[in-house]
Amino acid sequence: MEERDFFDEKSEMRTHTMTCPHCGQPGEYQVSWIVRRKKAQLPRGADERDKARFAKAQSYMVRRDDPMGCKNIRCRKRFDVVGLQSVAFL
Repeated sequence: MEERDFFDEKSEMRTHTMTCPHCGQPGEYQVSWIVRRKKAQLPRGADERDKARFAKAQSYMVRRDDPMGCKNIRCRKRFDVVGLQSVAFL
């Protein structure tokens, strides 16, 4: 059994405040996340190893967007998202 059998996967947009490293202007940016929530029950056909892995599994989310574009009209440069974790547990 694979890990994705233990989770329900959904895409979400969340708002984060970030500062452009080029112009220094803060702004609200929409960041795309893949949210994986643990299922309520273990899927059918699981053996003892799968039951142990399912018991340890936690819901988490993975950041999908890496580079962002500055919202300042005069700057508009792209920068990497370094202030946010790439994986966060729920």
